[in-house]
Amino acid sequence: MSDIQQLPPQVQERLLRLQQVQRNLQTILTQKQQVELELTETEQAITELGTMTRESVIYKSIGSLLVKSKKAKVEADLKERKEILDTRVEVLAKQEERLRSQMNQLQTKLKRDLSPGSSSAIKR
Repeated sequence: MSDIQQLPPQVQERLLRLQQVQRNLQTILTQKQQVELELTETEQAITELGTMTRESVIYKSIGSLLVKSKKAKVEADLKERKEILDTRVEVLAKQEERLRSQMNQLQTKLKRDLSPGSSSAIKR
């Protein structure tokens, strides 16, 4: 029989919950990294647009097409996208913080449950 099956049901549930929180945290971290990368690219594009004149020819990517566009329109679109990405990073950071807190709480409870003097420790 495996060690986990020898644990009391509440400890097994905590272990499963910890694993779920860890998976959720990994998903959030991956999403956050992707959004931050897109945010960096958007900021770079805004900076580059700032160096161009109003008369500069600018092409905007729409799917697999490049379409000629006005600088002001592209700049407005990029700034709007940047605001959305900033908000998304904030939301993901809050979710990350909440999940890290849950994970720490669960780890603390599990350490207490599995300590040698605990009544919840593995029964052999």
